[in-house]
Amino acid sequence: MGIPHKSRIAKRIARRYLGVVPLPTRKILFEQLSPRRRYLVGVSGGADSVALVHLLLEAGVKRLIICHVDHRLRGKDSTADARFVEVLCRKLALPYCSTRIDVKKMATERGESIETAARHLRHEFFASVAREHRCPRLLLAHHADDQAETMLWNLVRGSHGLKGMSAKQHLSIGSQKLEVIRPLLSTRRQELRDYLLEHQMAWREDASNAVPRATRNRMRLEVLPLLCDVARRDVTPLLLQQEKAQDDQQVLDSWALEQIHALDPQGRLHVPVLKNLPPALQRLVFRDYLQQHRCGSISRDLLDRCLLLLNDANIHCVNLPGGHFLRRKAGRIIWQSAS
Repeated sequence: MGIPHKSRIAKRIARRYLGVVPLPTRKILFEQLSPRRRYLVGVSGGADSVALVHLLLEAGVKRLIICHVDHRLRGKDSTADARFVEVLCRKLALPYCSTRIDVKKMATERGESIETAARHLRHEFFASVAREHRCPRLLLAHHADDQAETMLWNLVRGSHGLKGMSAKQHLSIGSQKLEVIRPLLSTRRQELRDYLLEHQMAWREDASNAVPRATRNRMRLEVLPLLCDVARRDVTPLLLQQEKAQDDQQVLDSWALEQIHALDPQGRLHVPVLKNLPPALQRLVFRDYLQQHRCGSISRDLLDRCLLLLNDANIHCVNLPGGHFLRRKAGRIIWQSAS
Protein backbone atom coordinates (compact mmCIF):
# COMPACT_ATOMS: atom_id res chain seq x y z
CA MET A 1 0.00 0.00 0.00
CA GLY A 2 1.37 3.44 -0.89
CA ILE A 3 1.33 6.77 0.87
CA PRO A 4 1.37 9.79 -1.46
CA HIS A 5 4.70 11.61 -1.57
CA LYS A 6 4.73 15.37 -1.16
CA SER A 7 7.60 17.82 -1.09
CA ARG A 8 8.26 19.57 2.21
CA ILE A 9 6.52 22.70 0.94
CA ALA A 10 3.52 20.68 -0.24
CA LYS A 11 3.26 18.89 3.12
CA ARG A 12 3.33 22.17 4.98
CA ILE A 13 0.68 23.66 2.72
CA ALA A 14 -1.50 20.57 3.05
CA ARG A 15 -1.35 20.70 6.84
CA ARG A 16 -2.07 24.41 6.89
CA TYR A 17 -4.78 24.73 4.29
CA LEU A 18 -6.23 21.42 3.12
CA GLY A 19 -9.08 19.83 5.01
CA VAL A 20 -10.27 16.34 4.18
CA VAL A 21 -13.75 16.46 2.76
CA PRO A 22 -15.81 13.25 2.47
CA LEU A 23 -16.01 11.84 -1.02
CA PRO A 24 -19.06 13.02 -2.96
CA THR A 25 -21.89 10.54 -2.90
CA ARG A 26 -22.06 7.81 -5.53
CA LYS A 27 -25.07 9.58 -7.02
CA ILE A 28 -23.06 12.77 -7.64
CA LEU A 29 -20.03 10.93 -9.00
CA PHE A 30 -21.73 8.42 -11.25
CA GLU A 31 -25.30 9.59 -11.80
CA GLN A 32 -24.84 9.64 -15.59
CA LEU A 33 -23.36 6.15 -15.81
CA SER A 34 -25.67 3.24 -16.54
CA PRO A 35 -25.15 -0.08 -14.71
CA ARG A 36 -26.40 -1.82 -17.87
CA ARG A 37 -23.66 -0.40 -20.11
CA ARG A 38 -20.07 -1.51 -20.52
CA TYR A 39 -17.20 0.89 -19.96
CA LEU A 40 -13.49 0.81 -20.58
CA VAL A 41 -11.48 2.05 -17.58
CA GLY A 42 -7.91 3.30 -17.90
CA VAL A 43 -6.02 1.94 -14.87
CA SER A 44 -2.35 2.63 -14.23
CA GLY A 45 -2.26 0.97 -10.82
CA GLY A 46 -1.90 4.32 -9.05
CA ALA A 47 -4.19 5.49 -6.28
CA ASP A 48 -6.51 7.57 -8.47
CA SER A 49 -7.39 4.91 -11.03
CA VAL A 50 -7.59 2.14 -8.42
CA ALA A 51 -9.98 4.27 -6.37
CA LEU A 52 -12.07 4.88 -9.49
CA VAL A 53 -12.47 1.13 -10.08
CA HIS A 54 -13.57 0.47 -6.49
CA LEU A 55 -15.95 3.45 -6.49
CA LEU A 56 -17.54 2.29 -9.75
CA LEU A 57 -18.12 -1.20 -8.37
CA GLU A 58 -19.48 0.26 -5.13
CA ALA A 59 -21.89 2.38 -7.18
CA GLY A 60 -23.18 -0.67 -9.04
CA VAL A 61 -21.35 0.09 -12.31
CA LYS A 62 -19.82 -3.34 -12.78
CA ARG A 63 -19.57 -3.99 -16.52
CA LEU A 64 -15.99 -2.74 -16.69
CA ILE A 65 -13.10 -3.62 -19.01
CA ILE A 66 -9.80 -2.63 -17.41
CA CYS A 67 -7.15 -1.21 -19.77
CA HIS A 68 -3.50 -0.88 -18.77
CA VAL A 69 -0.52 0.43 -20.75
CA ASP A 70 3.03 -0.48 -19.74
CA HIS A 71 5.07 2.43 -21.10
CA ARG A 72 8.39 0.68 -20.36
CA LEU A 73 9.69 3.90 -18.81
CA ARG A 74 10.48 2.64 -15.31
CA GLY A 75 12.02 -0.79 -15.84
CA LYS A 76 10.94 -3.38 -13.29
CA ASP A 77 8.53 -0.93 -11.66
CA SER A 78 6.55 -0.66 -14.91
CA THR A 79 6.33 -4.45 -15.10
CA ALA A 80 5.25 -4.58 -11.45
CA ASP A 81 2.51 -2.01 -12.14
CA ALA A 82 1.11 -4.19 -14.93
CA ARG A 83 1.26 -7.27 -12.72
CA PHE A 84 -0.52 -5.40 -9.91
CA VAL A 85 -3.38 -4.35 -12.21
CA GLU A 86 -3.68 -7.88 -13.60
CA VAL A 87 -3.93 -9.35 -10.08
CA LEU A 88 -6.45 -6.68 -9.09
CA CYS A 89 -8.64 -7.60 -12.07
CA ARG A 90 -8.43 -11.27 -11.17
CA LYS A 91 -9.54 -10.53 -7.61
CA LEU A 92 -12.43 -8.37 -8.82
CA ALA A 93 -13.35 -10.75 -11.69
CA LEU A 94 -12.95 -7.99 -14.28
CA PRO A 95 -11.71 -8.36 -17.89
CA TYR A 96 -8.13 -7.14 -18.32
CA CYS A 97 -6.58 -5.74 -21.51
CA SER A 98 -2.96 -4.60 -21.56
CA THR A 99 -0.14 -3.67 -23.89
CA ARG A 100 3.59 -2.89 -23.63
CA ILE A 101 4.94 0.04 -25.64
CA ASP A 102 8.46 1.39 -25.91
CA VAL A 103 7.42 5.02 -25.47
CA LYS A 104 10.94 6.46 -25.66
CA LYS A 105 11.54 4.80 -29.01
CA MET A 106 8.15 5.83 -30.37
CA ALA A 107 8.60 9.41 -29.15
CA THR A 108 11.87 9.64 -31.09
CA GLU A 109 10.32 8.15 -34.22
CA ARG A 110 7.34 10.51 -34.05
CA GLY A 111 9.31 13.60 -33.08
CA GLU A 112 7.19 14.09 -29.94
CA SER A 113 7.97 14.60 -26.27
CA ILE A 114 7.73 11.49 -24.11
CA GLU A 115 4.61 12.84 -22.36
CA THR A 116 2.85 13.63 -25.66
CA ALA A 117 3.83 10.32 -27.25
CA ALA A 118 2.67 8.40 -24.17
CA ARG A 119 -0.72 10.12 -24.28
CA HIS A 120 -1.19 9.49 -28.02
CA LEU A 121 -0.14 5.85 -27.70
CA ARG A 122 -2.53 5.32 -24.78
CA HIS A 123 -5.36 6.76 -26.85
CA GLU A 124 -4.50 4.48 -29.75
CA PHE A 125 -4.56 1.47 -27.43
CA PHE A 126 -7.89 2.52 -25.91
CA ALA A 127 -9.29 2.89 -29.44
CA SER A 128 -8.14 -0.62 -30.38
CA VAL A 129 -9.79 -2.09 -27.26
CA ALA A 130 -12.94 -0.10 -27.99
CA ARG A 131 -13.09 -1.61 -31.50
CA GLU A 132 -12.42 -5.12 -30.25
CA HIS A 133 -15.10 -4.99 -27.54
CA ARG A 134 -17.48 -2.63 -29.34
CA CYS A 135 -17.39 -0.36 -26.33
CA PRO A 136 -16.72 3.31 -27.20
CA ARG A 137 -16.99 4.66 -23.63
CA LEU A 138 -13.77 5.26 -21.67
CA LEU A 139 -13.59 6.26 -18.00
CA LEU A 140 -10.48 8.07 -16.73
CA ALA A 141 -9.50 8.98 -13.17
CA HIS A 142 -8.49 12.63 -13.62
CA HIS A 143 -9.46 14.54 -10.47
CA ALA A 144 -9.75 18.13 -9.24
CA ASP A 145 -6.02 18.55 -8.57
CA ASP A 146 -5.23 17.29 -12.09
CA GLN A 147 -7.73 19.83 -13.36
CA ALA A 148 -6.03 22.71 -11.51
CA GLU A 149 -2.64 21.66 -12.89
CA THR A 150 -4.07 21.46 -16.41
CA MET A 151 -5.67 24.89 -16.18
CA LEU A 152 -2.47 26.54 -14.97
CA TRP A 153 -0.37 24.78 -17.59
CA ASN A 154 -2.74 25.76 -20.40
CA LEU A 155 -2.74 29.34 -19.15
CA VAL A 156 1.06 29.67 -19.22
CA ARG A 157 1.09 28.07 -22.67
CA GLY A 158 -1.08 30.94 -23.89
CA SER A 159 -4.55 29.38 -24.04
CA HIS A 160 -7.60 31.61 -24.24
CA GLY A 161 -8.85 31.64 -20.63
CA LEU A 162 -8.51 28.97 -17.96
CA LYS A 163 -9.01 25.87 -20.07
CA GLY A 164 -9.42 22.59 -18.22
CA MET A 165 -10.39 19.03 -19.05
CA SER A 166 -14.01 18.28 -19.89
CA ALA A 167 -16.08 15.90 -17.82
CA LYS A 168 -17.16 14.46 -21.18
CA GLN A 169 -15.06 14.61 -24.31
CA HIS A 170 -15.43 13.05 -27.74
CA LEU A 171 -12.26 11.89 -29.49
CA SER A 172 -11.73 10.50 -32.97
CA ILE A 173 -8.71 8.18 -33.12
CA GLY A 174 -8.38 6.96 -36.65
CA SER A 175 -11.80 5.58 -37.55
CA GLN A 176 -12.71 4.89 -33.91
CA LYS A 177 -14.77 7.36 -31.91
CA LEU A 178 -14.36 7.46 -28.14
CA GLU A 179 -16.49 9.12 -25.50
CA VAL A 180 -14.10 9.99 -22.67
CA ILE A 181 -15.77 10.42 -19.27
CA ARG A 182 -14.03 11.85 -16.18
CA PRO A 183 -16.35 11.31 -13.19
CA LEU A 184 -13.81 12.42 -10.55
CA LEU A 185 -13.11 15.97 -11.70
CA SER A 186 -14.79 17.41 -8.59
CA THR A 187 -12.89 15.08 -6.23
CA ARG A 188 -9.58 15.96 -4.58
CA ARG A 189 -6.49 13.74 -4.80
CA GLN A 190 -6.29 13.38 -1.02
CA GLU A 191 -9.93 12.30 -0.80
CA LEU A 192 -9.21 9.37 -3.09
CA ARG A 193 -6.21 8.27 -1.05
CA ASP A 194 -8.12 8.62 2.19
CA TYR A 195 -10.86 6.44 0.70
CA LEU A 196 -8.33 3.72 -0.18
CA LEU A 197 -6.66 3.90 3.22
CA GLU A 198 -9.98 3.76 5.03
CA HIS A 199 -10.95 0.60 3.14
CA GLN A 200 -7.42 -0.87 3.32
CA MET A 201 -7.10 -1.04 -0.47
CA ALA A 202 -3.64 -1.27 -2.01
CA TRP A 203 -2.24 0.73 -4.90
CA ARG A 204 1.07 1.28 -6.67
CA GLU A 205 3.06 4.48 -6.13
CA ASP A 206 4.99 5.84 -9.11
CA ALA A 207 8.27 7.14 -7.66
CA SER A 208 8.80 9.36 -10.72
CA ASN A 209 5.80 11.44 -9.63
CA ALA A 210 7.89 12.70 -6.71
CA VAL A 211 10.64 14.07 -8.97
CA PRO A 212 10.07 17.67 -10.18
CA ARG A 213 11.35 17.16 -13.72
CA ALA A 214 8.35 16.69 -16.00
CA THR A 215 6.20 19.76 -16.48
CA ARG A 216 3.14 18.31 -14.75
CA ASN A 217 5.26 17.17 -11.81
CA ARG A 218 6.68 20.65 -11.36
CA MET A 219 3.17 22.12 -11.45
CA ARG A 220 2.06 19.70 -8.76
CA LEU A 221 5.17 19.69 -6.55
CA GLU A 222 6.39 23.27 -6.90
CA VAL A 223 4.02 25.75 -8.56
CA LEU A 224 0.71 24.95 -6.88
CA PRO A 225 2.20 24.61 -3.36
CA LEU A 226 4.00 27.93 -3.84
CA LEU A 227 0.77 29.62 -4.97
CA CYS A 228 -0.98 28.23 -1.89
CA ASP A 229 1.83 29.56 0.31
CA VAL A 230 1.68 33.02 -1.26
CA ALA A 231 -2.14 33.18 -1.12
CA ARG A 232 -2.21 31.56 2.34
CA ARG A 233 -5.06 29.36 1.19
CA ASP A 234 -5.77 26.38 -1.03
CA VAL A 235 -5.94 27.79 -4.56
CA THR A 236 -7.35 24.71 -6.30
CA PRO A 237 -11.02 25.51 -5.41
CA LEU A 238 -10.44 29.07 -6.68
CA LEU A 239 -9.13 27.77 -10.00
CA LEU A 240 -12.11 25.43 -10.33
CA GLN A 241 -14.47 28.34 -9.67
CA GLN A 242 -12.84 30.20 -12.52
CA GLU A 243 -13.46 27.20 -14.73
CA LYS A 244 -17.18 27.47 -13.97
CA ALA A 245 -17.04 31.15 -14.90
CA GLN A 246 -15.35 30.10 -18.12
CA ASP A 247 -18.22 27.67 -18.77
CA ASP A 248 -20.67 30.57 -18.39
CA GLN A 249 -18.61 32.58 -20.85
CA GLN A 250 -18.75 29.73 -23.35
CA VAL A 251 -22.56 29.81 -23.18
CA LEU A 252 -22.48 33.53 -23.96
CA ASP A 253 -19.97 32.96 -26.76
CA SER A 254 -22.18 30.29 -28.32
CA TRP A 255 -25.17 32.63 -28.19
CA ALA A 256 -23.16 35.45 -29.80
CA LEU A 257 -21.92 33.18 -32.60
CA GLU A 258 -25.49 32.18 -33.40
CA GLN A 259 -26.47 35.85 -33.78
CA ILE A 260 -23.51 36.85 -35.95
CA HIS A 261 -24.02 34.49 -38.94
CA ALA A 262 -20.38 34.89 -39.98
CA LEU A 263 -20.30 31.92 -42.39
CA ASP A 264 -21.61 31.97 -45.94
CA PRO A 265 -23.46 28.90 -47.37
CA GLN A 266 -20.12 27.38 -48.44
CA GLY A 267 -18.74 27.57 -44.89
CA ARG A 268 -16.40 30.48 -45.58
CA LEU A 269 -15.98 33.49 -43.28
CA HIS A 270 -17.83 36.52 -44.65
CA VAL A 271 -15.45 39.50 -44.51
CA PRO A 272 -18.10 42.30 -44.71
CA VAL A 273 -19.96 40.77 -41.76
CA LEU A 274 -16.77 40.44 -39.69
CA LYS A 275 -15.66 44.00 -40.41
CA ASN A 276 -18.81 45.36 -38.75
CA LEU A 277 -18.04 43.56 -35.47
CA PRO A 278 -15.95 44.85 -32.55
CA PRO A 279 -12.49 43.21 -32.31
CA ALA A 280 -13.51 40.99 -29.36
CA LEU A 281 -16.25 39.37 -31.43
CA GLN A 282 -13.97 39.14 -34.46
CA ARG A 283 -11.52 37.12 -32.32
CA LEU A 284 -14.38 34.95 -31.09
CA VAL A 285 -15.42 34.13 -34.67
CA PHE A 286 -11.86 33.33 -35.75
CA ARG A 287 -11.28 31.17 -32.66
CA ASP A 288 -14.46 29.20 -33.29
CA TYR A 289 -13.61 28.78 -36.98
CA LEU A 290 -10.10 27.53 -36.18
CA GLN A 291 -11.43 25.15 -33.51
CA GLN A 292 -13.86 23.68 -36.02
CA HIS A 293 -10.89 22.90 -38.24
CA ARG A 294 -8.91 21.42 -35.30
CA CYS A 295 -6.19 23.98 -35.59
CA GLY A 296 -4.54 22.95 -32.30
CA SER A 297 -3.27 25.57 -29.85
CA ILE A 298 -4.93 28.94 -30.52
CA SER A 299 -3.12 31.84 -28.87
CA ARG A 300 -4.11 35.50 -28.60
CA ASP A 301 -1.20 36.33 -30.90
CA LEU A 302 -2.56 33.98 -33.57
CA LEU A 303 -6.03 35.54 -33.33
CA ASP A 304 -4.55 39.03 -33.65
CA ARG A 305 -2.71 37.93 -36.79
CA CYS A 306 -6.01 36.62 -38.16
CA LEU A 307 -7.54 40.05 -37.61
CA LEU A 308 -4.97 41.48 -40.02
CA LEU A 309 -6.89 39.72 -42.80
CA LEU A 310 -9.71 42.17 -42.07
CA ASN A 311 -7.71 45.32 -41.37
CA ASP A 312 -4.65 45.20 -43.63
CA ALA A 313 -5.33 45.15 -47.37
CA ASN A 314 -1.79 43.96 -48.07
CA ILE A 315 -2.17 40.74 -46.06
CA HIS A 316 -4.01 37.94 -47.83
CA CYS A 317 -2.74 34.88 -45.96
CA VAL A 318 -2.01 33.90 -42.34
CA ASN A 319 0.02 30.80 -41.48
CA LEU A 320 -1.49 28.38 -38.94
CA PRO A 321 -0.02 25.55 -36.82
CA GLY A 322 0.60 22.33 -38.71
CA GLY A 323 1.43 24.09 -41.98
CA HIS A 324 -2.19 25.12 -42.66
CA PHE A 325 -3.26 28.70 -43.39
CA LEU A 326 -6.15 31.13 -43.73
CA ARG A 327 -6.54 32.88 -47.06
CA ARG A 328 -8.67 35.93 -47.96
CA LYS A 329 -10.07 36.14 -51.47
CA ALA A 330 -13.04 38.00 -52.96
CA GLY A 331 -14.50 39.04 -49.62
CA ARG A 332 -14.22 35.59 -48.07
CA ILE A 333 -11.74 33.89 -45.70
CA ILE A 334 -11.19 30.14 -45.93
CA TRP A 335 -9.08 27.60 -44.06
CA GLN A 336 -6.77 25.67 -46.39
CA SER A 337 -4.80 22.51 -45.66
CA ALA A 338 -1.08 22.24 -46.20
CA SER A 339 -1.69 19.17 -48.35
